[in-house]
Amino acid sequence: MASIAGLAPQAAPQQQQQYRGPPPIGPFSTSKLHSDPERFICIYPAYLNKAKSVSEGRRVPKEKAVENPNFQEIRMALDEAGYEMGKSYMMEGKYYCREKSKEQHFRGRFKVQLKQADGELLKEEFPTRESIMLMIAGKIPQQKLRLNPPKAGAAPEQQGQGGAKPKQGKKKGGR
Repeated sequence: MASIAGLAPQAAPQQQQQYRGPPPIGPFSTSKLHSDPERFICIYPAYLNKAKSVSEGRRVPKEKAVENPNFQEIRMALDEAGYEMGKSYMMEGKYYCREKSKEQHFRGRFKVQLKQADGELLKEEFPTRESIMLMIAGKIPQQKLRLNPPKAGAAPEQQGQGGAKPKQGKKKGGR
């Protein structure tokens, strides 16, 4: 397109997209450092779930897996192992692709740092992703919530307050 009076057309200013929370993680690239979140390993609760089969996503042996782990238990196990939220691991509100149920306690994708920027292991006791998953699966049964689960009827129920009134039947007679 020709310009009028010798002036070149000006390009529209680029608009930056606003994100809530941390910036999104880009695709995996071998040019990234091992300390970049794109190179962290992923761990979903389904990987550790004893109720799942291997075809449903379990990645640890059934003898070492735990019954229905949730993201809070995995986070507590990583904290106990010395990992720091935001630095050496991060939690995303994602669901595992093979997860049939989309309930809240099945969500959670953890991205855990395995190596430092120079390629050295971050923690010598965890050289592989399998060793981290086995450590998490071993720590979850020892957690306080698993040893002393809250009782279902612990809170006293209040009856007779609020709620719907009982329906009354049709009135008979009259005419």
